Amino acid sequence: MKDEIQDTKNFLESLSDYIHYFVKDNVSSDFALSAQIFLKFLFLAGIIYVIDLLAKIIINGSFKLFFNKEKYPVLKSIYLSKITNSFSHLLALYIGSSAMDSIFWRHTKSPAFLDRMIDLAIVLVLAGMFYRALTAFRNYFTIKQDFYKIMAINAISETVKILGIFIFSILGICVIFGIKSTTVLGSLGAITAVLVLVFRDTILGFVTGIHVATSKSLKVGDWIGIPKYNIEGNILDISLLTTKIVNFDKTISSIPTYDLLTTEIKNLQVMSESNTRRIKKSIFFNINSFKFLAEEDILRLKEINLISDYLEEKDAEIAKEKEQIANSGKIINGRQLTNIGVFRYYAQKYLENDPDVAKENPIMVRQLEITPQGLPLEIYCFANDSKWARFEQIQADIFDHLLVASKEFDLQVMQVSVKV
Repeated sequence: MKDEIQDTKNFLESLSDYIHYFVKDNVSSDFALSAQIFLKFLFLAGIIYVIDLLAKIIINGSFKLFFNKEKYPVLKSIYLSKITNSFSHLLALYIGSSAMDSIFWRHTKSPAFLDRMIDLAIVLVLAGMFYRALTAFRNYFTIKQDFYKIMAINAISETVKILGIFIFSILGICVIFGIKSTTVLGSLGAITAVLVLVFRDTILGFVTGIHVATSKSLKVGDWIGIPKYNIEGNILDISLLTTKIVNFDKTISSIPTYDLLTTEIKNLQVMSESNTRRIKKSIFFNINSFKFLAEEDILRLKEINLISDYLEEKDAEIAKEKEQIANSGKIINGRQLTNIGVFRYYAQKYLENDPDVAKENPIMVRQLEITPQGLPLEIYCFANDSKWARFEQIQADIFDHLLVASKEFDLQVMQVSVKV
């Protein structure tokens, strides 16, 4: 092995001498030295380029021939991120650095400068390899379709990229000017507080990304609502500093990513995925329109199919109870049916029989606390279609019917009277 290495060095030295004497014999003495160094530099660059090209062909070809990228997502993510190209660059630079002394053995000052340039190139290649490694992680989770971990990787990679730029810039400066990295890094302690202040949003975005990913509360594509900003739409992108949301009016809103951690967020995606959407709305009735139902009222309402059995049953129960009490002729004595109570039962039955209302979810018609505007009767149920337009149609159909049906029970819906 040593003999082969020595033979290679001798071969490079002989080629270097050929270039040296060729220039000396054919170029003016004023420009000979510059031409010799320039041609030898091109020779060294050509060696590095050829080795880099051959290494890429061999490594990438091996991936294509011997590794099943579709079966092994790790290999596929590495291949897509082109980390292998960075390994080829490092190998070529290492061999070029080894060959440099043999090529420039007649020019003792040139290798020192070229050493520094190659070291700088290695720093740049390592930086590229570092960023490609982050891309490989993201590719892997994209292939796995693990969107929560993709968000975590995005948050981490953006932060690490910023720190990487900072660190590799310091290393590059140290290489160019020959400064010890410990000298530069040691002085950073004095400006730590300033760095924390400058990167405040970055740090908060990083923490938020980790929290969102680990809690699995949000992901790109989710339908969310943010009451603080009056925003409702789908998450378009979650980056380190900003989160973009496509509103339903086709506008795009951007909020600081750390707001996902500090602000109330309503995630409506579960509702969308279950294809149900809640209806929670009230009708306000004038209390002055409430009354006990007289016998003729009950007879009239028994013609409504949804409540005819109910009225038959309740009418029989009340009549039997009245036989046991004094002054049974007075309507207020004993239990009585009311128009608001019967309407509430009618509304419940109407919802239970509506094909557009999800039966597996709660269905409820309830009275809320009395207000100066009247008594709110709240309709609480779930439409079986979460699409916005269809949901609004289902909700409107329900309330159209109930508002008009309330007249059959002699109920008055509250509204502001306008004098004409």
